[in-house]
Amino acid sequence: MSIEEQITDYITSQPEQKRSDMQALHRIILEIMPECKLWFLNGKNSENKTVSNPNIGYGFQTLPYADGSSREFYQVGLSANTTGISVYIPGIDDKTFLARTYGEKIGKASVTGYCIKFKALKDISIPILEAAIRDRVEQEL
Repeated sequence: MSIEEQITDYITSQPEQKRSDMQALHRIILEIMPECKLWFLNGKNSENKTVSNPNIGYGFQTLPYADGSSREFYQVGLSANTTGISVYIPGIDDKTFLARTYGEKIGKASVTGYCIKFKALKDISIPILEAAIRDRVEQEL
């Protein structure tokens, strides 16, 4: 199964409101990053044990480890969670940047060092979320 098919299956497997919101977010992210590499991580480790929620990734970056090695990863991620949706923006060195820059403007969302988590798309400002994604992609924070 292709990555695009896995993404479609994942999104369509969600309950209706979450499915609609995730489809809208998927389109928004692809408008911002039209030529990006797509990822689908099923949330399972090498032993097929569930270790995280499945997530969709967009873009490409190399993230460093403390030991000097590195790994390839996406720039922006999208995932359903038990209470709503998470948008991941990994690789930002300043762990206060997202909360400080977008936390008060985005609406009803929890904003951490690399994650913007909200119950439904109607609860947040889409232009502010788009700005956070664009900052990560265009400015390489």
